[in-house]
Amino acid sequence: MKGSVKKSIVTRVRLAFLGVAIFSGAIAWKISHIQYQEGAKWRALEQERRISYQSVPATRGNIFASDGKSIMATSLPFYRVAWDPGVVEDLAFRKDVDSLAWHLAHFFGDRSKEEYKRRLITAHNAKDPAVRYLRLNSRQINFQEKKELASWPIFRAKRRGGVIFEKVDKRFRPFGGLAQRTVGFVNEDKNGAGLEFTFQTKLAGKSGEALYERVPGGMKPVYDGTEIKPQPGYDIKTTLDINLQDGAEDALYQALVANDAQYGCAILMEVRTGEIKAVANLGKASDGTYKEDYNYAFADQGRTEPGSTFKLASMMALFEAHPEIQLDDIVDTGNGRMLIGGAVKTDTHGYGKLTVQQVFEKSSNIGVAKLINQYFSGNPSAYTDYLKRFGLPKSLGFQMAGEALPY
Repeated sequence: MKGSVKKSIVTRVRLAFLGVAIFSGAIAWKISHIQYQEGAKWRALEQERRISYQSVPATRGNIFASDGKSIMATSLPFYRVAWDPGVVEDLAFRKDVDSLAWHLAHFFGDRSKEEYKRRLITAHNAKDPAVRYLRLNSRQINFQEKKELASWPIFRAKRRGGVIFEKVDKRFRPFGGLAQRTVGFVNEDKNGAGLEFTFQTKLAGKSGEALYERVPGGMKPVYDGTEIKPQPGYDIKTTLDINLQDGAEDALYQALVANDAQYGCAILMEVRTGEIKAVANLGKASDGTYKEDYNYAFADQGRTEPGSTFKLASMMALFEAHPEIQLDDIVDTGNGRMLIGGAVKTDTHGYGKLTVQQVFEKSSNIGVAKLINQYFSGNPSAYTDYLKRFGLPKSLGFQMAGEALPY
């Protein structure tokens, strides 16, 4: 009985060991099959995933003032500095690594010469090509600094020096905040305002395409001759005059401060051509200072009653509908107060009797109201029809996006 039990246990143990051996053999066979039979396929797939075409942004176009020379917005090139030691010959590296480390330490100032040298040697000695890529510093350098770095030991060998300058364009406004909201902006999510946003497709140009390899620390360009160069954006020439814009903003600021106003805008137009020469916008911030934070000249928050400027439209309607009216015709404005339509109209002064020309010159509310009432009270729609013919209920149709609809 005991022998039978012992024999059964031994048999089971042997079967278990056999199962483990078969399972281990299957795993070993699968590993061998993947490594030698399918290895090429999986290595190709891994390489395919690591290497891909990436978009290369185009250089954004400039925005010029009316003289075609004064730049209101431009893109300046900056560069991230990386290094691919895989292309550097061992002899050249050993000869100049000490000098290169010294230059890096003195230029960036974030590490000692010894630390930079250690990083360079580690990257150069790496066996895996995927990690033989080193972002030298997070700081972005300008064009002049790029030229300096390109002259350093090892780097001066150009392609054989391994230095990689990754271009990053930054938008810059030489005149600071001048015409800030008119020039505008475009966010990363492609929303924005002003000329930058309105002419986004023209300014942005057409992105290119290049082959990049995904490596620790970033994307390394692969120069295989298949890259598509980006097409730079178009430049835009505006009608804005820098000197007039500066004067308009200063005058608006002085007026807002003198009247403790919440906001204001000033638009300067060349009446002969209709060109807008200056657009100034200022609003009071929470700290009491005035800043150009909104385009009151065009957008919704700037909509307001036209005030005395509407007198021009009324006088035009009068002369169009009644050509018999003469400039020296007399209008009695009385003491500067008049009840009409249940509301009291007033003038700042009681002008008494004025000619039609003087009514307009003195911007008399009473004078214009009396003329309109006299000639259009029997047919008010004739008056409003003229206003429609003048296009007042319609948008002006500015090229710039975001124009508010009329009341």
